[in-house]
Amino acid sequence: MQSKRLIRKYANRRLYDTTDSKHVTLADIRDLIVSGVTVEIVDDTNDKIITRQLLLQIINDQEQNGEPLLSEHTLAQLIRFYGNPMQSMMSSFLEQSIDTFVRQNTAMQKQFNAMMSSSPMSNMQEMMTKNMEAWQRTFGGGTEQSTKTDNGEKKAGKKSS
Repeated sequence: MQSKRLIRKYANRRLYDTTDSKHVTLADIRDLIVSGVTVEIVDDTNDKIITRQLLLQIINDQEQNGEPLLSEHTLAQLIRFYGNPMQSMMSSFLEQSIDTFVRQNTAMQKQFNAMMSSSPMSNMQEMMTKNMEAWQRTFGGGTEQSTKTDNGEKKAGKKSS
C-alpha cells in the first residue's frame, strides 16, 4: 500500500510538499491526486490534519472554473442530507457508488486497451477459438445429424465417426 504524501500548510498559506521539498499549489495537489497519489495535508501551526478542507477547496475550484461535475440539483440534494438521520448512510452509499464506478471504468479501459493493442487477425482468431470451444461444450465431440423417419418426422441422432 502506498504511503500518504505529506503536504504542510504554513501560516503564510503556502503549501509545501515534504517529499519533493518544494512549494506546491492547489493545482499541483490536484494533479497528484489525479495521478493516484494519496495526500495528507497538515496545518504547520498546530499539526491539525486539514486534508478534507483543502480537497473541498479543490472541488470548489474545479466546479467554478471547469465543467461542473455536480449539478445545482445534486448539490441541493446533498445539502438536504446534512443533519438528516440518513446522512451517514448517504455518505456510505456515495462512497461505495463512486468506488464501484471507478472499478468498472478501470476494467472497461483495460479491456478496451487490450482490444486495441492486438491485431484484427488475432482478435478474429481468438473469437473463432472461443466459438469452437463453445460449440464443443454444447454439442460434444460429434455433430448432430438429422434424419427423416418413414412418416416424414425429423429424428436427431449422433453422427458416427
